[in-house]
Amino acid sequence: MNATKVAATSLPTPFGTFQLFGFESQDKSDNVLALIMGKPEATDAPLVRIHSQCLTGDVFGSERCDCGPQMHAAMTAIAKAKRGVFLYMRQEGRGIGLANKLKAYVLQDQGYDTVQANLKLGFPADLRDYGIGAQILHDLGVRKIELMTNNPRKIVGLEAFGLEIVKRRSIELKSNPNNRRYLTTKRDKLGHLLDLGSGEAR
Repeated sequence: MNATKVAATSLPTPFGTFQLFGFESQDKSDNVLALIMGKPEATDAPLVRIHSQCLTGDVFGSERCDCGPQMHAAMTAIAKAKRGVFLYMRQEGRGIGLANKLKAYVLQDQGYDTVQANLKLGFPADLRDYGIGAQILHDLGVRKIELMTNNPRKIVGLEAFGLEIVKRRSIELKSNPNNRRYLTTKRDKLGHLLDLGSGEAR
């Protein structure tokens, strides 16, 4: 499914001022935000973060996950580099939606891990699709990227749509008592590259 740019404006943030592009899918069922700094299309391999929406983490600062800190770390890195793209994708709960993510939280409170909870609700462990994100990067003139991610599957997903990942940059964050099991599950069951022995995720 393709997306079309429907708006462009500036967005001053604590990390610096970004250009904000709004994209809408052809059937108007989905929206993606692209926060852009500098001229990434003029850079051989600009920094790119493709971030899946996490209302609880990004907005409310939930410590059950590492989503909010990852978002802030990526925006900080792009601002420091003075160029790059931050894509904000509406793929709550690894694609299962907000209501189902909250149901998954209830199951996690009962002892299930994040993967088991998704499966218990009848969903795959990860339902995300990166096609629209890849298309938007192409539309922005970006073909090669330095991808900020701890998830090797994201690299495979983007390369399938014709993007060249020249480098992966890890996002190093400290774990906390509330998300340590979550991060351990992402490492052991989803293949995320995390080093929890030192108390940090990468």
